[in-house]
Amino acid sequence: MSFVPPGTGWPDDPATADTPIAHDPADVRRLAAGSDSLAELTARQSVCRACPRLVTWREDVAVAKRRAFADETYWGRPVAGWGDERPRILIVGLAPAAHGGNRTGRIFTGDRSGDWLFASLHRTGLATQETSTYAGDGQRLIGARMLASVRCAPPANKPLPEEKATCLPWMAREITLVAPTVRVIVALGGYAWQAMWPALKDAGYALPRSRPPFGHGVEVPVRHGEARVTLLSCYHPSQQNTFTGRVTAAMLDEVFTRAGELAV
Repeated sequence: MSFVPPGTGWPDDPATADTPIAHDPADVRRLAAGSDSLAELTARQSVCRACPRLVTWREDVAVAKRRAFADETYWGRPVAGWGDERPRILIVGLAPAAHGGNRTGRIFTGDRSGDWLFASLHRTGLATQETSTYAGDGQRLIGARMLASVRCAPPANKPLPEEKATCLPWMAREITLVAPTVRVIVALGGYAWQAMWPALKDAGYALPRSRPPFGHGVEVPVRHGEARVTLLSCYHPSQQNTFTGRVTAAMLDEVFTRAGELAV
């Protein structure tokens, strides 16, 4: 088996054998719109098969594996959003890593980027543990939730435009469901910054006519109904960025400390 069948005991698996599966973009739109709760939505996200290239890639990786994880079972399915169900802070990434979320079943869990991210979230009071290595490891987000704009690990970390468009309804619906409590949305990286704007629009946010350019620490005030919400951009804690010093622990801490201040 090249992926973990739903409902077979994987820690925190949101789906069951009866969860409906999206096989094309129309199915994604229908199933996302018809999800009345985060539990229902994340279950449906986690079994999606609407993008053939991504399905093939994520499942091939789950079979081939990386040598360091050769003895492990890979999740090999879409990685759903997770965290607080009534978050004040929403953290948005681009897509799960092939040997990170695609292996562990949880976004930013089990890869180098996640090591930096969770350490910062712990230092700034947004996570209960400083590391996150596998689903069910006891890690919990405090007043925060994470999601990816594309739910499957893409080849070369680059989803195609049509794959982003297909996945958009999952993201837009999740943003809609948590919008009543969210006061800060943090985009990790320029790709996430670009991808979240159409989802925010679909979720009913009042946005500027033109999208401000991405930059570390950029703040953009928007509204959702009567609520004031701040969009906050952050360089991605990728290996390339952390190795070169473009992103430091202090820089991440500053962003998430600021997010906590704005979310009050």
